[in-house]
Parts: sequence; C-alpha cells; structure tokens
Amino acid sequence: MLYLLKRHPFPIEADFGHSLVLTYAFPETLLQPLLPPGLILDTHAGCGFLAIALVETQHLRPSFLPRALGLNFFLSGYRIFARIGSAAGALRGLYILRSDTNRRLMQFGGNLLTHYKYSLCKAVLETGSQTIRWSITTHNGEADLSVAADLSTKPAPLPVTSPFADLKEARRFAGPLPYTFNYEAQTKSIIAVQGVRRNWEPQPVSVHLDREPSFFNHPPFHVSEPRLANAFHLQSVSYSWRQGRRIAVEAA
Repeated sequence: MLYLLKRHPFPIEADFGHSLVLTYAFPETLLQPLLPPGLILDTHAGCGFLAIALVETQHLRPSFLPRALGLNFFLSGYRIFARIGSAAGALRGLYILRSDTNRRLMQFGGNLLTHYKYSLCKAVLETGSQTIRWSITTHNGEADLSVAADLSTKPAPLPVTSPFADLKEARRFAGPLPYTFNYEAQTKSIIAVQGVRRNWEPQPVSVHLDREPSFFNHPPFHVSEPRLANAFHLQSVSYSWRQGRRIAVEAA
C-alpha cells in the first residue's frame, strides 16, 4: 500500500526565485506513446511539446509548516503537455518523465510522496544584471544541460525553429499548467495535482545553449531533431500544490 503515499497526500507551498522554461517541439507520433493510459497529447500545428523547467526553489514545505522551515534546492523537470477528460470536464496539464534535484532529502521525499521520478544532480546558477546561466550535471550524463538566458530584451522574439505564429500561441505552452498528471498502475488511475500560482508573468527570452540537453540523446528522442519552440523566464513566483486526486482511467 506504499503507492498511496505517492498521491501528493498534503498541500505544498514554495517560492520560485529564477525559473527558466525551455519548450521543445517533437512529432506527435514520438511523444504520444510516452503517455500512460488516460492521457492525450496536447498538440499544436501537428506537434507535441516537451518542456524542461529549471527552477530555483525556495522555502518548499507542507502548507501547515512555517515558511522558515522550508527547503531550498534546485529542481528540473522534463514534462510532456497533455490533457485528460473527466467527469469534471477537460483538464490540461503536464506528465512528468523525469525530475532532478541537488538535495538528497528532496530526492528521497519526492520519490516517497510523488511520482515525479527524482534523480540527484549537480546544479550551478550564475546570475548577472542581464543574464542567468544554469549548468546541470547528472549521473552518466543522462540529463546534462548548460544554458544562458539573455534578460536584457523582453519580450524576446520566438526562436526561428518555433512552430508558433506569435507569443500568444507560445504562452499556451510556457508551463507550468494548472495540473500535473501521474499514472498509478496499481489502480489504473491518473493522479491529478492542481497547482495555484501567484505573480505569474512569464517573459519570453533569448537563450544560448552551451550544452544541448543530453536527455534528447537517448531513446526515443535520438531519432528526431528537437526544435526549440519557446523560452520563458519568471522570477519571484509564489506557488502551491493541492492534494492529489485520483481519476479512474475509465472515467477519463
């Protein structure tokens, strides 16, 4: 019955310092098989999308604890944009393939209480008045990444490889979305966790990748050329996650 612990059993609150989200476009046929039963790929212009979120997380704690007892750590997430239909109506969110953190306590607690698939990494954030730079190193190079974001020009134009016609379309795939989805194999259910955000003003930025995401060197991504669709920067965001709720796949 340990799987019951992974249902995000209590509300969580946190603050985000710097957050950078890189969204990549892939063929629908590549991403759809990665989703569990009950989830449908969220698409645009014949593409599915995978977001890499790099987050300076501060004061993360159960909502019943004071802010001073929260945990500070780095968090990255590799997430597919997906949808689910339920009795409450269509829900839009993200399905997590992988998460990384630089704190062992977060790795242990995250894998105990969620389906977010945490691995341990080394992370360095360099901040300047006009730029930020993330450098991520993982075991066996599974999800290495080094990226610099130019904060001097906002809004920045979309990448030349983007399938979006304008920033309005691109913001629909900026992440995070209202829900995070996970699959509970023991009950053939989707666990949906609703997020509540404040001070949400994602700004399009130009980025330079010193080291391309090594996550895409592995199957099934290695057979396709990832296309950077958008890059958004956020800062000083308050975020909370409600308790997870179970949705039977048959109902979805």
